[in-house]
Amino acid sequence: MCNRYTPPEVADIEREWSITSRNPVRWWDQTLFPRGKGPFIRRARDDAGYSRELIVGQWGLIPWFANEPKLKYPTNNARSEELEAKASYKHPWARGQRCIIPAADFDEPNWESGKNVWWRFRRPDGRPWGLAGLWNTWTDKTTGEVHESYTMLTINADAHPLMSRMHKPDPKLGADAQDKRSVIPLDPADYDQWLAGTLEDAKGLLRLAGVDAFVGASV
Repeated sequence: MCNRYTPPEVADIEREWSITSRNPVRWWDQTLFPRGKGPFIRRARDDAGYSRELIVGQWGLIPWFANEPKLKYPTNNARSEELEAKASYKHPWARGQRCIIPAADFDEPNWESGKNVWWRFRRPDGRPWGLAGLWNTWTDKTTGEVHESYTMLTINADAHPLMSRMHKPDPKLGADAQDKRSVIPLDPADYDQWLAGTLEDAKGLLRLAGVDAFVGASV
């Protein structure tokens, strides 16, 4: 699971995703932690055709049944294998509410030394990550305030040579049963398919990236 990442600068997002932001200055958290404010890109809701829009929302998806925006349980990460069944995510997934989460880098904990050593991961080409996510819009029934939110999708990484080294292992479980998780980096060529494709198109993109997609080192 990912619990810390750095959003790119506004200019880098505009350049990578050909989006003009609604505000020329950065209006999200410099470092993102769960329930913080971060940017995400989705298919524009007011465009009958297809275009992208940049939105800022809470990192931690607020499901339709929530009573308050700040949930007492974590929804910043969602297991991709559970999207069709889990109450918090099944409706956004079925409705095609997929988004791209821009990230300059993201951090994961490595426990191989017996204590937590943070590793930072970037793309080898220097471009920002486009991570797979889901979004939702929730309205507070008491105040009428509209809240945008999103979650970052993850996938099992037990067999991955690099990402399986992250997170604290459970000594009671075997190496192939840890359920180590990885974010799902989207290839730039697949951005439109992720945002505007069918559910089957999207399912085909829920895959673990190869080792050469990551440049990681301790920080």
